[in-house]
Amino acid sequence: MTILILTCAEDVTTDMVVSVLHDRGVPVVRLDPADLPGQVSLSAEYAQGDFHGHLSTGDRVVSMTGLRSIWVRRPGRPAAHTTHRSEWLTAESEHALYGTLHSTGTRWMNHPVAAEQARRKPWQLRVAHHSGFAVPPTLITTFPQIARDFAARYRDLVVKSVSGAHPDDPPMALPTTRVDPDADFAGVAAGPTLLQQRIPKRADIRLTCVGDELSAARKLSDPKEVDGRFTDNGALWSPARIPDRIVGAVHAYMSLTQLAYGAFDFAEDDDGTWWFLECNQGGQFGFIELETGQPLAETVAAWLANRPAPRQGQPGSPPRRRG
Repeated sequence: MTILILTCAEDVTTDMVVSVLHDRGVPVVRLDPADLPGQVSLSAEYAQGDFHGHLSTGDRVVSMTGLRSIWVRRPGRPAAHTTHRSEWLTAESEHALYGTLHSTGTRWMNHPVAAEQARRKPWQLRVAHHSGFAVPPTLITTFPQIARDFAARYRDLVVKSVSGAHPDDPPMALPTTRVDPDADFAGVAAGPTLLQQRIPKRADIRLTCVGDELSAARKLSDPKEVDGRFTDNGALWSPARIPDRIVGAVHAYMSLTQLAYGAFDFAEDDDGTWWFLECNQGGQFGFIELETGQPLAETVAAWLANRPAPRQGQPGSPPRRRG
């Protein structure tokens, strides 16, 4: 059976996993939905209660009934690379591709339905709290006076992007920035603004969860540093022990969000508390593996190569969990 990887052409993280799968002799088909229609072709026929069909890219063909798992890494929008682009063609291609793949009932990392919800930062924070993480006081508002009241209460603040765009996605990316409590907050009326109590941190923590496997890395932080993603203080990532409380909270979070993969970011304070900042359902792990030697590509490859789980509920739907 074949692993289907949906990602863009230039994705070093995917390259690392594909190399492991090739070494294991596991069949892999990698394609970018942006190439449908065009370099990617699709055909699916509904018969006897299910869809049967195939996808092809270049000289590679994969049967939709022969999928071992699907990894959604960094896919482009369907029809983005066609000559005559249109919102209509994108919608048609997107529904055709994901609609038929949802019907396969195979294992996803991560299922698009779960992944879409997991991207929402306000929802993340609520789930994180109910999972048992320490979560900094946070405000999302377009009311200047409410922002002023929040600043008066917590004083030491940062402002963040509500959408959480990554530095690799300019011009959408916004660094986490420290805010003076006496600042003029009139500007929040122009658009939803996320304010959060700043956590004075001694280290950044990146925890990678793949199925039930957890690995954590730690990097010392400069006291003046606010957003380590946009700065380089010369510190390197090193393996970190995961507190039992965090292990339980991660598993609870993954169960509630129905994710198979999550990259968690924490701020470690001087007391050793790991404060939840976000969980990126499609976060990079290559840089962590390169600096720590943790075999994250091997772990992802092992999950993808596992035998398909029996269908649960409706074909292609993520399993339902209590909570």
